Amino acid sequence: MNLETVGVIGAGQMGAGIAQVCAVAGISVVIVDINQAAVERGISAINSSLDRIVKKGGLSREAADRALSRIVGSTENQCLSKADLIIEAATENQTLKLSILKEVGEIAKAEAIIATNTSSLSTTKLASVLKRPDQFIGMHFFNPVPMMALLELIRGIQTSDATVVLAQEFARKIGKTSILVRNSPGFAVNRILCPMINEAIFAFQEGIASAEDIDEGMKLGANHPIGPLALVDLIGLDTFLAVMQGFYAEFNDPKYRPAPLLKEMVDAGYLGRKSQRGFYQY
Repeated sequence: MNLETVGVIGAGQMGAGIAQVCAVAGISVVIVDINQAAVERGISAINSSLDRIVKKGGLSREAADRALSRIVGSTENQCLSKADLIIEAATENQTLKLSILKEVGEIAKAEAIIATNTSSLSTTKLASVLKRPDQFIGMHFFNPVPMMALLELIRGIQTSDATVVLAQEFARKIGKTSILVRNSPGFAVNRILCPMINEAIFAFQEGIASAEDIDEGMKLGANHPIGPLALVDLIGLDTFLAVMQGFYAEFNDPKYRPAPLLKEMVDAGYLGRKSQRGFYQY
């Protein structure tokens, strides 16, 4: 299959980032969201991101303009009917994703690959609503998408070898390094990363060290580019709590128990950067 057009469902932070890297790689993109205002915000965010890359010397102005010209916005899923690859990048909500995928499965052309950008939901479960579940795969992009080199590919029980190969080719085309993992809660990266962040919250809760010192320790002692508490502020404490609760339910193992302080902060509305307050104030 010649990968000429990618459809992206969701013009939020992740969807816009996915659309951007595809367009920079020379792929035509159709980005769809529920209303025109959301589509325009997504394209504006892409434009701003490209401007920053140009200013830093990572891309010429001409290349950035060409990339932007490859992106078309719409509020109609029907516009995805000719896409070679459709990536659903809606909010991390299983009911919502199942509804979107069921509709998209009816629209997509027979040979299209359909993917979900998810950090925790079951690829096997999401594939179950499709007519061709063998042509479905999980694609876990990392935030911010234009800057992060990894694409985690999640193989559901129905995913065919051919779909895996096409997904790996897509990753190479957009300049990402892919790793292939079996469908399991948290996949590989988040299964390792999230308990580490949760343990950092426990350490802070117990007064082991300040948020600043915990983060400084992990940056300088473990060579992490960002500390775990600053990272969870970036992710969103509510999003992170949902992931840990999912782990706890799926594995039935107390080592995945969310830190009580995390629950309390979410109850208080301290969600991190998006609410201007988390482990730090913004």
